[in-house]
Amino acid sequence: MFKIGDMAVYPTQGVGVIENIESREFSGHEQKFYVLRIVDSDMRIMVPTGNVSNVGMRRLIDQKHITSVFDALAEPNESGKIASWSRRQREYNDKLKTGDLLEVADVLRELYQISSAKELSYGEKKVLEQARKLLVTEVALAEGEKEDQITKRLENIFH
Repeated sequence: MFKIGDMAVYPTQGVGVIENIESREFSGHEQKFYVLRIVDSDMRIMVPTGNVSNVGMRRLIDQKHITSVFDALAEPNESGKIASWSRRQREYNDKLKTGDLLEVADVLRELYQISSAKELSYGEKKVLEQARKLLVTEVALAEGEKEDQITKRLENIFH
């Protein structure tokens, strides 16, 4: 259960702040919603309080898991696959939709490794930027650091 002022992560959108808990009536039934304002975009998302786990909304990552994420980023990509872009894009988007930062890190690592072998396409660059933004924003807020510092940590891993 979240309270007003809590930070939460919404898959594919990133970190937000619970601004309010509102009641709305739908089909004669009163339902409570979290009003989540996404930090980077000021977008507001209304999430039914009983539907939080179904949509993948979760609390910010903790320090133990941040270490696991950076360990995963540093691991070599075991798959070595370079499937067609459309297949990889579908796979990457599915991973980003989970909201799991380890899955986001997996997408980021794979795209960085592909970029070291060839120039990324426009679509690949967009997915790379989305994954990087999701990871950097959440880790920075969880650790109380500036996003630039987290970006430098990423660059040190991949370059």
